[in-house]
Amino acid sequence: MLTEHIIRTTIEAALAEDAPAGDITCEATIPADAVGTARLTAREPGVMSGISVFSATFITQNPAIRVSSTIRDGERFEVGQSLAEVSGPVRDILTAERVALNLTQRMSGIAAMTAAFVAEVTRGNALPNAVTPRRYGHTRIVDTRKTTPLLRPFEKYAVTCGGGYNHRYGLSDAVMVKDNHLAALAEQGIDLTGAIRHIRERVGHTTHIEVEVDRLDQIPMALDGGADTIMLDNFSLDDTRTGVETIDGRAIVEASGNMTLDRVAAVAATGVDIISVGALTHSVRSIDLGLDYE
Repeated sequence: MLTEHIIRTTIEAALAEDAPAGDITCEATIPADAVGTARLTAREPGVMSGISVFSATFITQNPAIRVSSTIRDGERFEVGQSLAEVSGPVRDILTAERVALNLTQRMSGIAAMTAAFVAEVTRGNALPNAVTPRRYGHTRIVDTRKTTPLLRPFEKYAVTCGGGYNHRYGLSDAVMVKDNHLAALAEQGIDLTGAIRHIRERVGHTTHIEVEVDRLDQIPMALDGGADTIMLDNFSLDDTRTGVETIDGRAIVEASGNMTLDRVAAVAATGVDIISVGALTHSVRSIDLGLDYE
């Protein structure tokens, strides 16, 4: 998803947005022939994501800039750790600095938050009363479509750097039947089971169908319709356990709604296959990274 083409076109747009007519501060203060070196340093612990995006930003600004990194995506870093060195024309380094940091700080923040959720899920799966997920060896943390417009490839990639998995990329990738879809079909006299069968008749045989339910009594209807994934939306822990037992491996079980670090381990212990967390991308805090000149 995060291809070189997407990286390049996004960076070009971001640089143009930030300096549509050039960087007047640098042009007024920095000699055109000045060269220098700056170091990317961690100001707090985190998980790296977007080091190639960081490098590509400077190179897009000026191919004469050289970037060497000492860390790879997915690796943890500590306070004070040197992560990369940037050298070349000072004007262009300063002009590209904020775009490079904005993208990498946000991506690393997403990776760090995802890693924290993955650690809690691992702990939950190991609790004495934990139920083993039917489809996977452990419960997976996945993202949602609650991403920043036009930055989805960057944010979803960052989730994988933190050890998480991606949900559907967009509306074209899979069927997800939610309450509003069901309400629209109900006006046509089609119930939940009929809705899934109705959809199955109209999509290709490889298309995955997920159905969101908010009550236990909807689960048998979703199973009868042949849903591939059943999302238990805002279920209590007891109802989630009952839902997992009822589905019994006949569909992938996803838990969603109000997933916080405080409760995700307990949700994982119920035996759900997937826990989707919108906060990974819609409520993340950027990691504090600094570009310091030597």
